[in-house]
Order: sequence, then structure tokens, then C-alpha cells
Amino acid sequence: MVYRVTTEFPRDELYGLRNQMRRAAVSIPSNIAEGQARHTTPEFLSFLSIANGSLRELETQTLIAKRLNYIGEGQESEVLGLAAEVGRLRNGLVAALKKR
Repeated sequence: MVYRVTTEFPRDELYGLRNQMRRAAVSIPSNIAEGQARHTTPEFLSFLSIANGSLRELETQTLIAKRLNYIGEGQESEVLGLAAEVGRLRNGLVAALKKR
């Protein structure tokens, strides 16, 4: 979704907000995967925390994109809705790991 909405950004944002949003969006699942591959709960939790930081970055960048009129209200809602869903899933995983 992030890649889809950022294709419409102005050309001068190619290496700015567009790139930051895409990097944050890719960073979330990448950190989750890397943490899981470490095979220790403390390390996994650490990477889940990093993923949460990237998720919050993406939410903030989405709000900025809307304020700059790079995306519409519907696109903002869709990205933020998906981000909230990912956040809930991540939080559930953290809770389950802490119970171990």
C-alpha cells in the first residue's frame, strides 16, 4: 500500500518523504524476520521493538504526507488502518513472547 500511494508523490520527493516512507514500510517486516531468525526471545523482542519504531515513523510520515496534500484522506486512512493492524499483531506477538 505504501509503495502504491507514494508513486503519486511529487518528483522532488523522490529521495525525501517518499523514500523514507518506503524504507520504514520495508523495515517493519524485515526487523520482525531478522529477530525471529536470532532464535532467542530477548533478541526477538529487541527487533520487535525496532519494528515498532519503524511503524511509528511510518504513521508520522503518513500524517505529514497528508498535510502536504501528497495523499488524500482515503489513502491516509487506509495506510493508518493497516499500520494499526500491524501494530496490534506485533503487540500480540510481544505479549505471547513475554509469557514464555
